[in-house]
Amino acid sequence: MSTHTIELTQENLIGSFTNEVTPILSVKSGDSIRFQTLDAGWGTGVSYVERMKPFDRQGEKDGGHALIGPIYIDEAKQGQTLEIVFNEIVPGSYGFTSAGGYPNWQNQKLHLTEVEELSLNWTLDRRTMSGSCEIKGKSFTVSLSPFMGVVGMPPESGGIHTTWPPRYCGGNIDCKELVQGSKLYLPIPVDGGYLAIGDGHARQGDGEVSCQAIECPMEVVDVTLNVIDDMILTNPRAHTPSGWITFGFHEDLNEATVQALDGMLNLMGELYGLDRVEAIALGSAVIDLRITQIVNGVKGVHAVLPHDAFK
Repeated sequence: MSTHTIELTQENLIGSFTNEVTPILSVKSGDSIRFQTLDAGWGTGVSYVERMKPFDRQGEKDGGHALIGPIYIDEAKQGQTLEIVFNEIVPGSYGFTSAGGYPNWQNQKLHLTEVEELSLNWTLDRRTMSGSCEIKGKSFTVSLSPFMGVVGMPPESGGIHTTWPPRYCGGNIDCKELVQGSKLYLPIPVDGGYLAIGDGHARQGDGEVSCQAIECPMEVVDVTLNVIDDMILTNPRAHTPSGWITFGFHEDLNEATVQALDGMLNLMGELYGLDRVEAIALGSAVIDLRITQIVNGVKGVHAVLPHDAFK
C-alpha cells in the first residue's frame, strides 16, 4: 500500500471522462492519493484569486469541470466495484455561487432571467469551518461541509464523455452527503477505471437549486482506492458518517426515485436478510428520499438509511 501525491499542474488536469489518454498515475488497490483541485470553473488553486480558461491540452476534452485525472487502477476490471474512501477534504480560501444566469426551464418557471444574474463571493475560513458572503450590505455566514461534486469514470471504452451528468459509474453526482469519512462505491465500467475527481463544493443544499453550490478549490483531497470483487452494483452506493446511501439518475425524477429505492431495497436485503416486500415495509419507517440535484439535465435522487435507524 502506497501513498501518492499528484501535483496541481496543467498536465494533471482534464475536463472529461475518457480512457483514450495516458493516465497521469497508475496505482494499486489499497493505495492512497493526495492532491489539490481547482474550482470547477478552472480557477487557479495557487493564488485563489486568478482564474484561467480551460486548458487546451486536449482541445474538446477540456470543456467540462476541472478534474484531476485520469487515474489508472491496476487491478480494476469491468464489472467490479471501486471503493473511494474520502480520508480528508480541506477547502480553499474562497468560493462563489452564481444564480439567474442559466436560461433553463427552472429559471423560466421561477421567473429568473439573465438580467437578474448574481454572483456571490464567499470567504472560507478553514479554522472555523465557516463561509461568509454579503448581499446588499448584509452578511450571511454558513457552516462548511465540503465534498467533491464530480467523482467518476468513463461510462464505456473509447470516446470523450462529458463531465456534466451523473451516471451509473459516477460523474457529476453533486451529493452533499459525500463528506470526509465517506466511502463511495462505483461500478467499474472499463478496465483500469480511469478515475477522475474534481468540482469542490464547500457547502450545498439538496437540489443544488441555483445550479451551483459554494464552488471552491480544494487545498487537500486525500482518497484511498480499493477494488472490490464481491459487490455487484448497477448504480452507485455510499457509506457515509450519517448512513447508507443509494442513488438513482434519470431525466425523469420519478424514475430516478425508483432507481434509488431499488438500490436501497437490495442493500437492506444484503444487510438484514430481508426480501424486497419486507425491506420496503420496514423501510417505509426509516428510509429518507432526497433530491440530490435537479440541475444537470439528468436528475439525481438518493435514498438514505440512517445508521441509527434501528435501535
